[in-house]
Amino acid sequence: MATSVLEHRAPAIHHAHPKTGIWSWITTVDHKRIGILYGATAFLFFLLGGIEALIMRLQLMGPNGKLVDPDTFNALFTMHGTTMIFLGVMPLSAMFFNYFIPLQIGARDVAFPRLNAFSYWVFLLGGLFINASFLVGAPPNGGWFGYANLTSSRVIAATAAAPAPGMNIDFWVIGLQILGIASIAAALNFFVTIVNLRAPGMKMLRMPMFVWMSFVVQVLLLLAFPVITVALVFLMMDRNFGTSFFMPDGGGDPIMWQHLFWIFGHPEVYILILPAFGITSEILPVFSRKPLFGYTAMVFSGIFIGFVGFGVWSHHMFATGMGPFADTFFSMATMVIALPTGVKIFNWIGTIWGGSLRFTTAMMMALAMVALFIIGGLSGVMHSAPPADLQQTDTYFIVAHFHYVLFGGSIFGLTAGAYYWWPKMFGRLLDEGMGKAHFWLMFVGMNMTFFPMHFLGLNGMPRRVYTYPPGLGFEFWNKFETIGAFILAFSFLIFLVNIIKTWFGPANAPADPWHGATLEWSIPSPPQEFNFPKLPMVGSSVPQWDARRAAGGHLPEPALVSGADIPMPNPSYWPLVSAIGVFLVLGSLLFIRVNPVHWWQFTLFGVAVLFFGVFRWAFEPPH
Repeated sequence: MATSVLEHRAPAIHHAHPKTGIWSWITTVDHKRIGILYGATAFLFFLLGGIEALIMRLQLMGPNGKLVDPDTFNALFTMHGTTMIFLGVMPLSAMFFNYFIPLQIGARDVAFPRLNAFSYWVFLLGGLFINASFLVGAPPNGGWFGYANLTSSRVIAATAAAPAPGMNIDFWVIGLQILGIASIAAALNFFVTIVNLRAPGMKMLRMPMFVWMSFVVQVLLLLAFPVITVALVFLMMDRNFGTSFFMPDGGGDPIMWQHLFWIFGHPEVYILILPAFGITSEILPVFSRKPLFGYTAMVFSGIFIGFVGFGVWSHHMFATGMGPFADTFFSMATMVIALPTGVKIFNWIGTIWGGSLRFTTAMMMALAMVALFIIGGLSGVMHSAPPADLQQTDTYFIVAHFHYVLFGGSIFGLTAGAYYWWPKMFGRLLDEGMGKAHFWLMFVGMNMTFFPMHFLGLNGMPRRVYTYPPGLGFEFWNKFETIGAFILAFSFLIFLVNIIKTWFGPANAPADPWHGATLEWSIPSPPQEFNFPKLPMVGSSVPQWDARRAAGGHLPEPALVSGADIPMPNPSYWPLVSAIGVFLVLGSLLFIRVNPVHWWQFTLFGVAVLFFGVFRWAFEPPH
């Protein structure tokens, strides 16, 4: 029989250190605080990426634009794509992974709290490293995809007639390697947490859907990021050490870069979208007052998406001339992967069908995510046919497609999660009136910005061009899109105002304002450091609804309790020191161009800092 009776289990780990002030945030290993750090940092990077997009839209608003020159435009679209994917959407998902995976599985923290802090600091330093390129006038400018041999030019003896290639791509290559370390560390941590720290009774097929989709994402990260790491190492060696992995004049193959990049890059799409799928699968049942339709089918469809996602990468490469056999295989695989996605869409519709719907901001964002992702998915199926793809590739039709997937899907889903879980994270409810204004402006602005790109692409406007001549029929839709982009930006200004207003308002959120189904709603808002005074016993995938039903429909508000007898991990600054060591080791590779004789001395200094930080971390008392 399903139950939510709380049972005591031997506590994990407590400390009596004060948790106020900046130092407490620098040394924190609390998964909730680290989640907030991830979210705040990623949102700032997201706004930076949005500013880069607005500048590009102003440049393209009319023909023969002169707002920026071609080199600046190349840097803008390279940094926009890199920022949105690696510094925006991925760490925004990590915010929810950090904060809610332990809460939803009934754990007191992640498996490796200090490794969790380490992953955040490495992420922060990697993001700052890439963006520091603007300060020295060398922002990455080879596209966020880094295609060889545009990016693999070797270092040569610099002369007045033939200067050495700039550091632009080196910032990109090294920055992505730093970020990859953060992602792999976090993925390993969450994988172990989900496998080992679930509450008693929480079998795998009783896990919340967000945890399931997060679990698939961690597997994808652990399998995909080593591939891009290898590709980046090869690229760095081509640029700095005279190898020829991607250089045709030395027997290399630039197409190999595309294979390595897209073997990572297509699973990356699901790394970005599956968290939004999980959030939507949490929100729709709660605001439909119905259990998720087809829970088991939803689980296995997510697993199938992750599995097949590794077999479709070359549909990005139909124009490279792979031959009919490869084209046929990857075309069929791309069509097949639409099936589990269709299962999810029909199950979401089945969830809301006949439900008692409550149109909160979170619900509206989740419903919009489903609708907009369908548009992006349908255009994706169009690209599975090589003849159609050959017409559409490298046009604005592709830009429209992936923005409907990543903005219409990922960003709408993550924003839905922000409105849904904000009261749990901060004990305050975001203003619903401002939230609905945010939704409608975001929905209208998104469609105004990206839907006309389908028309421009079919009419022949190429992507990655910084201007266009008059008389080609591109003027009207580019102006229309630019207006939409500023409406979209204004929607996020409203969101910021809502956050600020709420932050200075009263703590008005009860523990369970939405009558949620999962364990995070059974504890106070915001949660105490130790999460659960007694670890819960779980009998189904909706334990909080089980408890409410057993209590006759009314659960008492959970009380704050003392955690003096519940040991928790000590704060530590050694993860930060170790992260600085990683930053110095990889960042020192930049000095190959500045000081090719003595660059290794900077590397040795970084190795010393890294070794010292890891040594002290390893021998630090756990509590």
